[in-house]
Amino acid sequence: MKNKLYKIGLLSAAMLASCSLYAGESKSTLNVAFELAATGFDPAKVSDIYSGKVIENIYDSLLTYDYLARPIKLIPNTIEALPTITNDGKTYTFKIKPGIYFADDPAFKGKKRELVAADYVYSLKRIFDKTINSPQSYLVDGKFVGTDEMVTQAGNGALNYDTQIEGIKALDKYTLQLNLTSKNYNFATILAMPTFGAVAREVIEANAANTNAHPVGTGPYMLTEWKPGSKIILDANPNFRKSVFNYQPDPSDPISVRVAQEMHGKTLPQMQHINISIIEEEQPAWLAFLNNQLDLNMIPQPALKEALVMNPNDPLDVKLAQKYVDEGITLQRSKILEIVFYFFNMEDPVVGGYTPANIALRRAIAMGFPINETIARIRRGQAVPVEYAIPEGVAGHNPKVKSSVKYNPAKANALLDAAGYKIGDDGYRTLPDGSPLSVQMGTTTSAVDREWNEFWQQDFDSLKIKLSFKPGKWPELSKANREGKLQMWGLAWSADYPDGENFMQMFYGPNKGDSNFAAFNLPAFNKDYEEALSLPNGEKRQKLYDHMNKLVVQYQPYIFGDTRVRSYVSHKNVHGYKTHPIMQAPWRYIEVDK
Repeated sequence: MKNKLYKIGLLSAAMLASCSLYAGESKSTLNVAFELAATGFDPAKVSDIYSGKVIENIYDSLLTYDYLARPIKLIPNTIEALPTITNDGKTYTFKIKPGIYFADDPAFKGKKRELVAADYVYSLKRIFDKTINSPQSYLVDGKFVGTDEMVTQAGNGALNYDTQIEGIKALDKYTLQLNLTSKNYNFATILAMPTFGAVAREVIEANAANTNAHPVGTGPYMLTEWKPGSKIILDANPNFRKSVFNYQPDPSDPISVRVAQEMHGKTLPQMQHINISIIEEEQPAWLAFLNNQLDLNMIPQPALKEALVMNPNDPLDVKLAQKYVDEGITLQRSKILEIVFYFFNMEDPVVGGYTPANIALRRAIAMGFPINETIARIRRGQAVPVEYAIPEGVAGHNPKVKSSVKYNPAKANALLDAAGYKIGDDGYRTLPDGSPLSVQMGTTTSAVDREWNEFWQQDFDSLKIKLSFKPGKWPELSKANREGKLQMWGLAWSADYPDGENFMQMFYGPNKGDSNFAAFNLPAFNKDYEEALSLPNGEKRQKLYDHMNKLVVQYQPYIFGDTRVRSYVSHKNVHGYKTHPIMQAPWRYIEVDK
């Protein structure tokens, strides 16, 4: 990240232009910014977080979360009550609330279009359509009775959406029933994801050429303008059902109590417009917030030292700098439900494989990486090491388990010596068969990645292993990884839903090419994962998760990094804002004073 000074005179004209669209707007508008552009707004076609934030506010999934409840609490959204679960955890039945309507659209030919069970049937089937190639299909592949046969029947063509299947069906106008291939008592949390919001078939078919640019849902907002890479404008949906803020606060959380007092009884959404600008550099976005051009923002890493007062004995014990407190700015801290990691391509002949020598190489590289130093220097102390494959706050996390992989270059070198990775005449190690050893790591060209690369170079130098970097933009690297062309790369995985399955799926063999970035395929792990799917959260499933975590540590397909603690700020005229571990864009709950 670039260490720019916080002075408007140092910003380029282009950066100023990126903020100028906020000027002169009424306070019926909430102004926010994305650091990267959204890719589109068809729930079945996208998976990036920025598109997801918009989709979350345009479409309605069956379930959602209590805004203020901590721990996280799943609640009905478009259904009358939580689903009825029968047939030993295989059958889920939902009752849709009557009187929920889509936003107006020409495809409805002037008629009000009510949300019905058939809309969820159609929307769920779209995830399986090979012509759509949904990046979220791994979440439901093989889980509904009859979907495999439906897909096979379609071949490489579009699905016949009129095909009736047992797994996804409407029993009547307002009753949706899902029949799973195996029992799964935790499946409801998946259905709260924005991916599973209801679309209208006639709108999709009328805009088949570009469904990403024409979202129409039953949610609180509708898209009125989208300039890719520049701005997004949402307006309140006049057809949105009556929704009143009535969430109970956590008495121990002052922000929760304040939000409940500010918003109790108010009709949602309060804001008529959401104005989203794309500001890729952190400094201009931070400056826009300080100049009251953004209502909310995250404190970027370069500004942490200036914006926060840190306890020298505990960097996570922080307060907002007094000058910002005096301006009425409010600070909220949130440990993300995530794990940051670097992964090895397990199918690569050098860094992959399951032999003791293969494992020794990966373990030594993990032991040579100074995670505590990177937290202190790059994260400015605002992160904690990952100790378990499932993060704190997600069902399945075990706080008693601590990582057995500790920073120790001396032991790492001894491990390599014992495994036959000898040091050659050039001072670098060779493979056990005497052939050259070198590793290439994917990286973007951003300033922050250059900081990380310095530490990785330090790691490999300490082990006498040659390291090179493969630079590229994120989409290019992602494509290369899906094609098996990367040996190592670093990513972060944040919770789509608050259940351990969402994290353990990264190591499940059949998910290769989707959520399984490393192409890790261990039969013992796969067996545990499949068994855990059929169990509710509890002691028996926890034992399986602990064993799965042990296998991941043992075979080292990933090097676990850190979990970030982020600091969010809002101005004094912003009410109702409370960060949520899962909901990424709680705009419907926010009000801004005139």
